[in-house]
Amino acid sequence: MSRTLDEIILHIIEKHALSDQDALRAMLLKLGHDLTQPTLSRHLKKLNVQKVEGRYRRVEPTHATLPSFSVSEAPPNMLVLHTEPGFANALAIKLDQLQIAGLAGTIAGDDTIFIAVQSQRHIASVKAAVTTALT
Repeated sequence: MSRTLDEIILHIIEKHALSDQDALRAMLLKLGHDLTQPTLSRHLKKLNVQKVEGRYRRVEPTHATLPSFSVSEAPPNMLVLHTEPGFANALAIKLDQLQIAGLAGTIAGDDTIFIAVQSQRHIASVKAAVTTALT
């Protein structure tokens, strides 16, 4: 059974104390995988491989804790989300990516997000979806 490139990369870094990507690229080339440095970097990032104590190792990804927030209604069709300073943009991007039904869009400042809701009848469901998505 042939291994995928990702499996080969993980096997190599497990068996060899590699301190730079050039050495890893050279080993991959010997196995018939001619990767550019940017392509190798993307694979390492996807595999959660980082340099630890001078050598490449697979590490467990850290899960960022979302900041505290509160959501209040601003009739007829707005919600206002207050969060910790510096987090509004990241939370707004996350909300936009979720494509919550009834959410028309977001505008973020430093610690406040205005959430436009398509109609007043969607306020409660969007508020519940936003709260669930960010907790």
